[in-house]
Amino acid sequence: MEALLDWGYIGLFIGSFVAATIVPFSSDVLLVGILAAGGNVWLSVLVATVGNWAGGLTSYWIGWIGRWEWIEKYLRVKHETLERHKSKVDRFGAWLALFTWLPFVGDVFAVALGFYRVNFRKSAVLMLVGKGARFVCWALLFIWGKDLWG
Repeated sequence: MEALLDWGYIGLFIGSFVAATIVPFSSDVLLVGILAAGGNVWLSVLVATVGNWAGGLTSYWIGWIGRWEWIEKYLRVKHETLERHKSKVDRFGAWLALFTWLPFVGDVFAVALGFYRVNFRKSAVLMLVGKGARFVCWALLFIWGKDLWG
């Protein structure tokens, strides 16, 4: 992670991208590290958001190319289970994309949105909003914390 911090905004983009895929990684720590090193707050938020969004869209695409037969055969998930999950995804639709920023389940949501062919444009926009809000919150916490504790 320190190497990514040394790369500045490029490292923040790469780390944020990777964190939004199925690779466990914390882009929040990178964002705070860049801010603590004196990085521009809003540029850092923009870079982290775009990188994380691109990673989320990649997870969506991974889901899109997935096939029911593969899931049943290689992951040994029953057809009935996939149908049950599909009904849940259908109920919430693209709104699930707002929650792709959540740790652990967010990546699963992004893959599921693609796998179940939820509207791409709506999913992409809502994913961007959710991920952007997350990084704005972290930046505000950093700013307020810095002001509070000096």
